Amino acid sequence: MSVTQEVVRADNPLDLSLSEAELERHREHIIEFIEARVDAAGVDRVVMGLSGGIDSTLTSHLVVEAVGAENVHALVMPSEVNRDENMGDAERVASELLDVEYDVVAINPIVDAFLEAYPDAADDQLATGNLRVRVRAVLNYLVANHEDALVVGTGNRSEAAVGYFTKYGDGAVDCHPIANLYKGQVRQLAKHVGVPADLAEKTASAEMWVGQTDAGELGMDYPTLDSVLALHVDGPLSASATVDHVGVDPSVVEKVRTLHEASAHKRAAPPGPDPLY
Repeated sequence: MSVTQEVVRADNPLDLSLSEAELERHREHIIEFIEARVDAAGVDRVVMGLSGGIDSTLTSHLVVEAVGAENVHALVMPSEVNRDENMGDAERVASELLDVEYDVVAINPIVDAFLEAYPDAADDQLATGNLRVRVRAVLNYLVANHEDALVVGTGNRSEAAVGYFTKYGDGAVDCHPIANLYKGQVRQLAKHVGVPADLAEKTASAEMWVGQTDAGELGMDYPTLDSVLALHVDGPLSASATVDHVGVDPSVVEKVRTLHEASAHKRAAPPGPDPLY
């Protein structure tokens, strides 16, 4: 039975909590997935970016379990909009918690070079924010190509469903190990595998520009988003039934549905015409 089916049939339809046994099954399943992807690629090493956020922190813990700390190369890639606290947490994860090889690569000079080449975009907050994310993707693949390694991403189910990621940026990876987990479940599994509570519960922010938070940009918190996705987008309930179950304004459910539909292109390969022959 899927998580969504369990949620819809439970006494509390908003409860996306996983039991300890379920969390352990998810841990084992994800580790097996990482091992399979590494084997299929014919490599031994993994490259991934660390942001200090919970998604990359959990993913890095699971990657180390799957391939060993000696086979992981982490990149911490600060820009002028990243808070020192988050970059410090990223280094803490790499050095203190996991003891993996890591490099700190400041991306400001690279971003500035792009904006000097095309200054018309310099005042465009969204375009510049996406540029920062895409620069990190290029660096991940530069290192991975050099070391014959697999690039591991950190996208979760909630953010993928509404397109809350940069196309060809943090979405440009070889695999997303935690893609089957809603954001709340990411936090649960993080605690289960031993991530300290201060990291597991920290406020989520993509930090594409100063002061950005996920909740502020999405217009709702993650528990609300997770519930609407599980019940309506991924689940069988109608929009009106979801409104009743979650206890939100109909516009919230409509917004999640619209975000999901409008971001379908991000979850698919670039389209091309069908062959004529």
